[in-house]
Amino acid sequence: MTTSAPATERHVSEAVHRRRWVILGVLMLSLLIVVLDNSILNVAIKTISTPEPIGLGATQGELEWAINAYTLVFAGLLFTAGLLGDRLGRKKVLLAGLAVFGIGSALAAESGSPVQLIVFRAVMGLGAAFVMPATLSVLMNVFERDEQPKAIGIWAGGVGLAIAIGPITGGVLLDHFWWGSVFLVNVPIVLIALVLMVWLVPDSRDPNPGRVDPIGVVLSVIGLVLLVYGIIKGGQLADFTDPTVLATIGAGIAVLVGFVVFEKRSDHPSIDVTYFKNKVFSAAMSAIALVFFALMGVTFFSVFYTQSVRGYSPLQTGLLMLPLAVAQLIFAPRARLVVDRFGNKATCTAGLLMIAAMLAAFATLEADTPIWILEVIFFLMGTGMAHIMTPTSVVIMQALPREKAGSASALSNTFRQVGGALGIAVLGSVLSAAYRNSIEDKLTLVPAGLRHTAGESIEATLGVAARLGPEGKSLITPANDAFLHAMHVTALCGAGVAVIGALIVFLFLPGRTPAPQEDKEKTELMSTGS
Repeated sequence: MTTSAPATERHVSEAVHRRRWVILGVLMLSLLIVVLDNSILNVAIKTISTPEPIGLGATQGELEWAINAYTLVFAGLLFTAGLLGDRLGRKKVLLAGLAVFGIGSALAAESGSPVQLIVFRAVMGLGAAFVMPATLSVLMNVFERDEQPKAIGIWAGGVGLAIAIGPITGGVLLDHFWWGSVFLVNVPIVLIALVLMVWLVPDSRDPNPGRVDPIGVVLSVIGLVLLVYGIIKGGQLADFTDPTVLATIGAGIAVLVGFVVFEKRSDHPSIDVTYFKNKVFSAAMSAIALVFFALMGVTFFSVFYTQSVRGYSPLQTGLLMLPLAVAQLIFAPRARLVVDRFGNKATCTAGLLMIAAMLAAFATLEADTPIWILEVIFFLMGTGMAHIMTPTSVVIMQALPREKAGSASALSNTFRQVGGALGIAVLGSVLSAAYRNSIEDKLTLVPAGLRHTAGESIEATLGVAARLGPEGKSLITPANDAFLHAMHVTALCGAGVAVIGALIVFLFLPGRTPAPQEDKEKTELMSTGS
């Protein structure tokens, strides 16, 4: 490199180098609230579905949209946000993203209806899309190359921590305040992060930024929204053959096919479709999407199982979900040792089969099953996830040329979010349809005008039962039974999806073929691990 090159290209400036760990702390604070918010909301969905004045009386479809409005906007804009950060300056984009996220959080907390909540969650997703890629880009520009792996490890650990403390934070807030507090808690953290960021974080940009692809972004978001809308609508009607449902799902798929064709022909695509010609890359992406498909779907129905059927408080529910996160925190950093011993194929296949077995185990849970069994299921599920997420992330990064690391990271993030959104839509709709089919003939006591609403979800049935007074008490046991049946059906569908994932990984991921250098590293790792 020549001496005329800018200092930022050559190395990190001394002033920035001295405060690099403090900057990492500020970046993690901004990342923490973005990740924390989704895991906090998981515990609050039951409260939000409770009729006013306690909640908003949101239907199951509206709850799915409250989660997915955020996820779809986030996933759809992730690439563009990364490119804008490269072009305009990462610090500016990060500050703007945090500000939008904070405003969206304050508005979501004051939502007066489920529709308002869905709109403000989409605003939060818009802000989050600009925060996530910018934190990693700033980190790469603040640390010297030899310290980057350590910094990224700490950064990734922060994501795991947020997932772990989210449900507990949500539970504490809901035990003491109203449901809006799970969003309002973001505002003071955003303000602190903004002040620290202006003060400490240096700006950086890419000298050769890529071009923005607005048509690709619009097509991907419209396609995903139509697809998810059709799936959720099918669940609400308990009829996936309804013409509206089929037309919407068909339109969504058609737009997504149009998106792929457009991206193939574009000279500056959001997603370089040619990456997927690499079978290893495609299999690893599929594994990541399917893991989040299962995780988000399970979280969605397990909250209703613990709170509505078992009667646990939001805080207790948050604590009950802790083994899922603890297992990931324990095993994610150690998964590399297992890969070195057995290879990516064996490790990831075993991880997905473990997830499939744990989803199938959900189909054995009843209203009086000892709660420690649920804890074991959550822990083993987290263990399975840890042995998929770490190896597939490495495979994705190594499958593409080094200069494409940024787009590989954004792509795996996008697939993770889309997998989660489809998990909530598909498994949520299966839950909804199975529940309605089970409860429908038990709703003869309910006035004709309320029957459709009462059959939407367990919370809707219990809400109607409360309004009917003493007569409504006879609905509680059938509602619990119908929900358990629906949960069992949904869990088995999820298990089927995980088995398909295991098959894809088994067929296409590379086996154990260590190079001599890797052999040496493996020996060193084994000696340090023992």
